[in-house]
Amino acid sequence: MNRQGVRWTADQVLALAPDVASRAAGSKLGAAGPWSGAGSSGEGTVWGQCKGSGGTPYRTAVDLAGAAGPAYMCSCPSRTFPCKHALGLLLLWASGDGAVPEGPEEEVPDWAGQWARERRERAAKERAEEGGASGGGATADPEAARRRAERRAERVTAGATELEQRLADLLRGGLASAEQAGYGLWEETAARMVDAQAPGLAARVRELGAIPASGPGWPVRLLEECALLHLLDQGWLRRELLPDDLAATVRSRVGLPASADGPPVRDRWLVLAQYDTGDPKLTTRRIWLHGTGSDRTALLLSYGAAGRAPDLALPVGLALDAELTPYPGAHRLRAALGEQFTPPSPTSVRPLGLSTAQAAARYGEALRHDPWLDAVPVTLGGVIPTPDGDTWQLADAHEDTALPLTRAAHNRAGLWRLAALSGGAPLTIFGECGHQGFHPLTAWPDGAGEAVPLT
Repeated sequence: MNRQGVRWTADQVLALAPDVASRAAGSKLGAAGPWSGAGSSGEGTVWGQCKGSGGTPYRTAVDLAGAAGPAYMCSCPSRTFPCKHALGLLLLWASGDGAVPEGPEEEVPDWAGQWARERRERAAKERAEEGGASGGGATADPEAARRRAERRAERVTAGATELEQRLADLLRGGLASAEQAGYGLWEETAARMVDAQAPGLAARVRELGAIPASGPGWPVRLLEECALLHLLDQGWLRRELLPDDLAATVRSRVGLPASADGPPVRDRWLVLAQYDTGDPKLTTRRIWLHGTGSDRTALLLSYGAAGRAPDLALPVGLALDAELTPYPGAHRLRAALGEQFTPPSPTSVRPLGLSTAQAAARYGEALRHDPWLDAVPVTLGGVIPTPDGDTWQLADAHEDTALPLTRAAHNRAGLWRLAALSGGAPLTIFGECGHQGFHPLTAWPDGAGEAVPLT
């Protein structure tokens, strides 16, 4: 059986581009002219040689079966991954016009085959080592690890206790004092939480600092966020009394690291959405997956240093046969990507959609287990993007209900792409539903049609 499966679309290839310049440069190389010796194998290797400015063509190869999404090799001097040659090669392969013929693994040239084999062998070795460590074969001193965990817990407890006192002082003095104090007070408090090794508390404190004088109703918003922060503090200070899943959620919200724990779930996972958020130091990539057999939704997180895209890349509309291992927590949405059994390939499958009322109820139910949850992943079925004064909403085509779009969604070009895709007709839309509204990420036209990313 051909493991490579159906070839990708051009949009799915271009979704791998790390920036606009790479997308444009790669598109120019998506024609057969500069390429020679191109080919592909059923194991997921694509290769070719691209004529450059020098006398020696650039050797380019892509491993579509990479453990963290596609992997790239090119002899060009670019430090961008994927480079324009890799993008051009994949576009040529995706066109399906015969310029990149498929053949047996034995026809892969030595330079491409050796690279692909070595990386797959390394990946298999790393998986085996991780399995050995999780099975008790780790060489680290468990007693030393326990003492480090205890020392960090003591520092977090000291930070949470100090934060409780500062919240009490704020409420005792009145919320108006928060506007007078300015952002410096909150930044200093956040720095104290960083010193206490509680980055989750620090992040929530910084969010508090942005609320005073942020517009009508800011005292109410500040009080609500103070209450949630107080609840998180108390959850940490009384974590021994909590159920295991809720205690794991509190540790995660405070900012303590956790490892994925089993058992792994093998399924055919549909890539629902991929988008990046960033700050000056770090880029975070979120990839939402849906198990077509298990009906589970999972979140993969990947990180890149400032200015660099994360390594993990899975374009929307692909599906992969793989194992995911969930992280601890109340909902166990976050997971780690394990072994992939086939390269990602396009699929026409889409998740079943909920009504707008069911989506709101799902978020309310999730808050019972995680009060700090901003949103839950939801697929809506049969909804129509509709203007509502100066804002937009998703009106249910079968019920007299609607969900407002988030403020962030109004500021994205994806809103107009969504309206154009609908044209007044119902859509299936995947996104994140929370207290600020619904944030659409991917849409499908009713009936047949490919997934359309909105980010």
